[in-house]
Amino acid sequence: MLTGRGRYVSDWNLPGQAYAHFLRSDRAHAEIVSIDTEEALRAPGVIAVFTGADLDLKSLPAALPAKGRGGTELINPGRPALAKGRVRFTGDAVVLIVAESAAAAQDAAELVAIEYRDLPAVVSAIDALAPGAPLVHDSVPGNIVLDYESGDEARTKAAFERAARVIELTVDISRVVGNPMEPRACLAAFDKASDQYHLYTCTQGAAIMRNQLSAVLGVPPERIRVIAEEVGGGFGVRFNIYPEYCAALYAARQLGRPVKWTGSRSEVFLADEQARDVRSHGELALDAQGRILGMRFDMVANLGAYLAPTGPFINTIGIVNCLSGVYDVPAAYARIRLALTHTAPMAAYRGAGRPVMSYALERLVEHAACELGMDPAEFRRKSFIPKDKFPYLIAAGFEYDCGDFAGVLDKALLASSWSSFEQRKKEAAKRGRLRGRGMATYIEATGAGFAPQDQVEMRWNTDGGVTIYAPTHNHGQGHETVFAQLVSRELGIPMEKIALRTAGADFYITGNATGGSRSLAAVGSVVMLAAQEMVKKGMALAAEKLEAAAADIEFVKGRYRIKGTDRSISIVDLAKDNSLDVAYQNKFGSCFPNGCHIAEVEIEPETGDAEIVSYVACDDAGNIINHQIVEGQVQGGLTQGAGQVFNELAVYDRSGQLLTGSFMDYAMPRAGLVSGIKLVDHPVPTKLNPLGAKGVGEAGVTGSMPALMNAVVDALRQAGVRSFEMPATPARVWKAIQEARK
Repeated sequence: MLTGRGRYVSDWNLPGQAYAHFLRSDRAHAEIVSIDTEEALRAPGVIAVFTGADLDLKSLPAALPAKGRGGTELINPGRPALAKGRVRFTGDAVVLIVAESAAAAQDAAELVAIEYRDLPAVVSAIDALAPGAPLVHDSVPGNIVLDYESGDEARTKAAFERAARVIELTVDISRVVGNPMEPRACLAAFDKASDQYHLYTCTQGAAIMRNQLSAVLGVPPERIRVIAEEVGGGFGVRFNIYPEYCAALYAARQLGRPVKWTGSRSEVFLADEQARDVRSHGELALDAQGRILGMRFDMVANLGAYLAPTGPFINTIGIVNCLSGVYDVPAAYARIRLALTHTAPMAAYRGAGRPVMSYALERLVEHAACELGMDPAEFRRKSFIPKDKFPYLIAAGFEYDCGDFAGVLDKALLASSWSSFEQRKKEAAKRGRLRGRGMATYIEATGAGFAPQDQVEMRWNTDGGVTIYAPTHNHGQGHETVFAQLVSRELGIPMEKIALRTAGADFYITGNATGGSRSLAAVGSVVMLAAQEMVKKGMALAAEKLEAAAADIEFVKGRYRIKGTDRSISIVDLAKDNSLDVAYQNKFGSCFPNGCHIAEVEIEPETGDAEIVSYVACDDAGNIINHQIVEGQVQGGLTQGAGQVFNELAVYDRSGQLLTGSFMDYAMPRAGLVSGIKLVDHPVPTKLNPLGAKGVGEAGVTGSMPALMNAVVDALRQAGVRSFEMPATPARVWKAIQEARK
């Protein structure tokens, strides 16, 4: 990367490649009356123009391994690679122009004449559920693709009936645009000799994307290769295939030429998957001592105009897999209605549903402590799952294997100087500032995947090094470092002799993509076991070379040695003459990292400006292999959570036009947004994988969103503000304070 040899998607070029441009809908909902491409076809440099009617492709897939209330099935209305009959959101791809240059393709798009018949649009999930709302798809009555539930409704109802007090709170988890550093792009090719499709693209894992493409192209996954070296950010929005990839592959086969497309930042805003946008009404049932007896949530999730492949999963199982949080509450229930609207499709964004549940629950818990006049930490402690109750089955059916929630809390309280907060609050008041404090004791499920196994291969190179082939793609997580650490530890060879490859045309690996904080715990565990298999494989070979019994051979620091002697051979020398390559597969499932985050913010009431002045994150991520990478992951997650709390908001107007379609209108988090960070570990290793790791990639955002918003609400409460929802931009905060003064 330092020498410029790294290749992002747009750095790839193939002989004879053509260039693509997608003409997108400029309105949210309309019938396509006609498309006239004749003038565009005559434009200089144009090779072909494709519409939805020209593409012989299947719908993009979407599925859910669960049923809704009453055993109902998910309704998938389908999504074509190019719009057919109707457009359903502003940015919907309608026409593909292929030309000899990118500029020629873009120029020709201006010559395509489309006649639309406008139809009414709906952009809010709540509005989409209203009687008489415009239908996004005629096949989806009432715009609900699934009415989902989790937990025990009857038991929860009984808990509320015997409650001494019920606390409720409605929150909005706002809509965000992922905005990775690298805009989406692809280079599509069809190799006639091998009868294979090749797709160079931004991906979080080739295997998952390959399987999704297989469903659209109608060919076995073995005939598809997804290739990527450098990917400039993932965050969940680079997990799935997109319509453009399918259309480009179709065009490449039809034209007999590679087709390259590089999207713009505007297209990221318009057509990349977006996320969150969930309204949650939560209730807590409390006994006379303030202990939680039960909880229930009624949520409405906006899934956009089409179902993204993972959209239904993220907004159902992804939300409820830690339904009752860290609390010993067997009576819990959630209902989630998945609604379609005339907006960009929705799927994963760092946390993949877990930040939604964490935000809804921890905002509610903090609100309850305030209503009762109790210390938020002690209110939570009353209802924690005790250490001696693990393994613990929650109401949603998932089992927590281990944890020490009280221990995490105590360490966070100490690190944050919890007991002296009132002094800091008074000092801030003297300076005319409102200082607030917020807490979140979160838990999340990590490590699960859609593939039945994670496969890795390890091959020796001629220079005595090893190349790891793994399914999880690195796009900033440092896989090359951590996987090399694991293999170096097992094989006794230097880290710099170990390379990682995750997506190439010359190999075929099955397994799960990067996502769900699973790379170390799941694939890292498989990598470590594969290295151990390699050492075992070498035992018999070493015994033969050293002319000794296998039982007399030991492996220490990269060398096979006859026990009690100095006769030995290195694993590197052994690999020169005999193949020690291994292919290994295994699967490790969910585990449950957790933590306590405590934030303090100060607000300048005359401007509405909010500043994070202290942030303590005490996390239980299990065993840690590389502290530096863990700290970077947590800091990144904290900043993304802070970005949503203080800055980010995707806004559509009533007609479905995106008002926040550039960085002029959509504020991204910046360096220095989160100040005074103190990171603390409290590891409780899991036994669910051989590394004892739980995952940490999404911990920062899962804990920071509720902790920061609780701090903002606490500060605003001093100004008489009774209710406030993110984002806490200066204008919104100032307005809330002014209205409270009336």
